[in-house]
Amino acid sequence: MNAVALKGLLGRKLRTVLTALAIVLGVSMISGTYVLTDTITAAFTNVVSDSYASSDAVISGKVAFKNTNSNTAETPAFPASVLTRVKALPDVAAAAGAIGDQVKLIDRNGKVISTGGGEAIAASVDPPADARFTPLKLTAGKWPVGNGQIAIDQRTSEKQHYAVGDSISVAADEGVLQMEVTGIATYSSSSSIGASTIAIFDVPTAQQLFDKVGKLDEIQVAATNGVSPEKLVSQIQPLLPKAAEVQTSEAKTQDAVDDVNAALGVFQKILLAFGVIALFVGAFVIANTLSITIAQRVREFATLRTIGGSRRQVLKTVMLEALVIGLLASVLGLFLGLGIAKGLDALFSAIGVDFPKTGTVFATRTIVVSILVGVVVTLLASLRPAIRATRVPPIAAVREGATLPVTRLSRFGPVFSIATLAIGILLLVYGIFGGGLSTAARLMALGFGTLILFVGVAVNAKRAVRPLASVLGWPGARMGGLAGTLARENAMRNPSRTASTASALMIGLALITFVAILGAGLRTGFGDAVDKLFVADYALTAENGFDPFTKQADAAVAVTPGVTGVAPIREGDARVFGHNVQITAVTPNMSQGVDVVWLPGSENAAAKLGSDGVFTAKDYAKDHQLKLGSPVRLTTPSGKVLHLKLKGIFDPPDGGSPFGPVTMSASTFDANYQSPQNLMTLIKIKGGVTDSNSARLDLALNDFPDAKVQTAAQFKQTQLDDINLVLNVLYGLLGLSVIISLFGVVNTLVLSVFERTREIGMLRAVGMTRRQVRRMIRHESIVTALIGGVMGIAVGTFLAVLTTQALSDQGIPLAIPWTTIGVFVLGTIVAGLLAAMFPARRASRLNILKALQYE
Repeated sequence: MNAVALKGLLGRKLRTVLTALAIVLGVSMISGTYVLTDTITAAFTNVVSDSYASSDAVISGKVAFKNTNSNTAETPAFPASVLTRVKALPDVAAAAGAIGDQVKLIDRNGKVISTGGGEAIAASVDPPADARFTPLKLTAGKWPVGNGQIAIDQRTSEKQHYAVGDSISVAADEGVLQMEVTGIATYSSSSSIGASTIAIFDVPTAQQLFDKVGKLDEIQVAATNGVSPEKLVSQIQPLLPKAAEVQTSEAKTQDAVDDVNAALGVFQKILLAFGVIALFVGAFVIANTLSITIAQRVREFATLRTIGGSRRQVLKTVMLEALVIGLLASVLGLFLGLGIAKGLDALFSAIGVDFPKTGTVFATRTIVVSILVGVVVTLLASLRPAIRATRVPPIAAVREGATLPVTRLSRFGPVFSIATLAIGILLLVYGIFGGGLSTAARLMALGFGTLILFVGVAVNAKRAVRPLASVLGWPGARMGGLAGTLARENAMRNPSRTASTASALMIGLALITFVAILGAGLRTGFGDAVDKLFVADYALTAENGFDPFTKQADAAVAVTPGVTGVAPIREGDARVFGHNVQITAVTPNMSQGVDVVWLPGSENAAAKLGSDGVFTAKDYAKDHQLKLGSPVRLTTPSGKVLHLKLKGIFDPPDGGSPFGPVTMSASTFDANYQSPQNLMTLIKIKGGVTDSNSARLDLALNDFPDAKVQTAAQFKQTQLDDINLVLNVLYGLLGLSVIISLFGVVNTLVLSVFERTREIGMLRAVGMTRRQVRRMIRHESIVTALIGGVMGIAVGTFLAVLTTQALSDQGIPLAIPWTTIGVFVLGTIVAGLLAAMFPARRASRLNILKALQYE
């Protein structure tokens, strides 16, 4: 029987290849995700490991909490006198202090050099004291010494064409500083850390530049021979102030690696989710393809039964075919994943996110998981068709046109299909609206609910095929004549098969529709919020629109002729009510830039915050049982606890607001945060938005190239462009599932051509032309694709309605992007045409006489 199975595969090469393609693509996404994220992790890990390779202990600033999702995270500096005390310890062989911060470099055109999703790293060197500790390696020139000197990383020097002796600008807090490039360096053996830039100064210059005179950010310590790192740490610990902590270099490295893994872990899970979606769609394609092939091989299986084959042997034959297909497809997908990894890397590079480069990591885990998942999915998808194959009676071998017998459980089909759909909907409702759920439980309910919903829709879809095909096939029947009419009838002939084929396409389109509607809601909500809140004439933001920027830019704008109000909004990390959040801070004149709706008793609260006041949105106040006068305990990153009072509650518009959960006065914020920075600054100017006012503001910001002035319309468009960028990436990733589903349509049409060989031969014999045959297959493909499209758009809209209802308190309204939906429909038609190209060509080339003799 094994030989029969293998010969059957070799005898049906085209069907085998088409069946395997769905698994190849799904596995390649999983393999590519692992290869990409493992490679990125290895590159970051190498960077981190090199940082502390020559030390035994590391002293660093101590944070009260760690907010890994923040772009304003800061670690407090500690007194430089700690270095002197540490060097005096008898078991210390060497120690060196360093400053680490962020500073942006300016290109020759006066623009900030993009870091492509990386960081604008600022580092210090203190040769020869830290020669053994620094991971920075000089490749040209010499290290900077004194004010006005800088060394830069090799990637920046090559891409921006800077050499030793050139001048380069630095965007300091006080404005642009011109510095001489004295050296070019790499980080250990790496020529770059992704697209991050590195600016290197001597320690005194770095301390002055970053307002850390008399302070250090880090000290690396080497022990004398025979002294363990643990013993060295125990000796250093009593010397440290509250703002500092000490760890062994191994522990410090592991913490840094854990941070990298945590950050990349989220990224990896998101990409793997798209791989799972692709495999899920692939399972539909395989199950449908095998169901069709088994239905077409009734006489073959009956013959095996007639000559003595048992039901178990028939089952084994079909499952062996599936195993071979799954194994071969998984191996191909595994290696295709290398190309997918490069494609994903290119995709993220195209949107401005560059990762560090290192040798490709092809881990054992990647091989095992990819092959195991591909084989298991194939076997599970093949199980039901295989069981059906065992029910073929031997008598079918002598009957032409024999079909698979109806099972005893088929009468329970309607109950099962409706129950499946109901369970999926209930899980989704529970995951979205259920109270008291942990994040993991909520995500699990949503994930399983969505998968079960798709299965429920798929098993119920056959009931909708006939009416849908009748309606959707009408234009083709009207315009395509006989070919169009036959195509519509072919789609209606076997509702189960058409439904299974359309369901694979339904899944991808449902998710794309969901993303499109949610994205439209985000755009609409944000746009409405800007229109309602933004009363300033201009907004000052970072060059990229979302990074924090220096608050010193406010002073430069304030002295611009005609400016009547400058209202900054600062941003920073805090721990409030047991959660790490990003808070905001405002000046008393906030109302000149933002017009919020205050609840009774809170009128103009921003002007009354003083040194101990905060305000919040009404939903946050409700969630934490806050009312005017309620105490708010806030912890800063340095560990300082602020005891504040609620002095205002406002009602934000549907699209949200620029404020964090808690907003304090800018004066209180500046007094308690090490490096206060702005999220944005809102500007009022006489005459409003005019070309001359824009030019004056741009001139005032010449010394602050990382800050840009935007009108309300420009500000809104910048943020919307970022939302659109994210949506386009999601469309691209979900596109893989659509491609897989198209292979399912191709499979079905090809197998349908095989099945209807004699029928097509008869149609040709009675006068149907090759062109009409091709048109019939194309119309049938379009009708099938449109059925999947209609179901997908309906399911995606349902998911979006549920989600937007749950997020209504977050300001995300339901907005249907009709134009985008129309594009999806047109895309579905095009996809149907593409899927039909090969089957239509094959059908039109059938030899009439051979087709009439075909069994």
